[in-house]
Amino acid sequence: MQSRTPVGRAGRPRSAAADTAILAATREALVELGWSKLTLGDVATRAGVAKTTLYRRWAGKNELVVDAVAELFAALELPDRGSLAADIEGVVLQFAAILALPEARSGLMAVIAESTRDEALRARIRSSIVEPQKHLVLEGRSRAQARGELPPESGSEHATRTADLIFDIVAGAVVHRSLVSAEPVDTQWTQAFTRLLLNGLSAATTI
Repeated sequence: MQSRTPVGRAGRPRSAAADTAILAATREALVELGWSKLTLGDVATRAGVAKTTLYRRWAGKNELVVDAVAELFAALELPDRGSLAADIEGVVLQFAAILALPEARSGLMAVIAESTRDEALRARIRSSIVEPQKHLVLEGRSRAQARGELPPESGSEHATRTADLIFDIVAGAVVHRSLVSAEPVDTQWTQAFTRLLLNGLSAATTI
């Protein structure tokens, strides 16, 4: 599991307890109030801290919400279930369970919508939510190679491009299924998706 501490401004040492309380309060406010009505003042009250404490850590609401959502996805882990297919199924189901949380749905959809008008916010989403989770692909590939399920990569640049593509395929499919189509990511769908991922279009006739 990867943990992420928001980058603060220079000054007094950060309080991990305050960070935890603030991020939890942000997610609570997202569920109860929605993006448009959420304010840093309300989050500060819920977290039991001064508003200045928030502004020392986050420049504004966008950055705060991204970090609050990122903390949820930091809990993702790649289970060792004995095979590449089983490992993929395990992490997909974990990912879908996180997306099913009201605070994850509200926060992720809100920051994605806002990021269409804000390049800095898009960059923060990439650095805080997307990039930290790519280790799951690298870990899964390395484990599968050690088992003899996958061949070694031909070079580091190719390996990086492949890992990025795999991540985009998995994350894109699960996010679309969960949040856009609003269809269940259950065991049956996950197994069919994993077969397609591993075997390509030749597996489509068996789905």
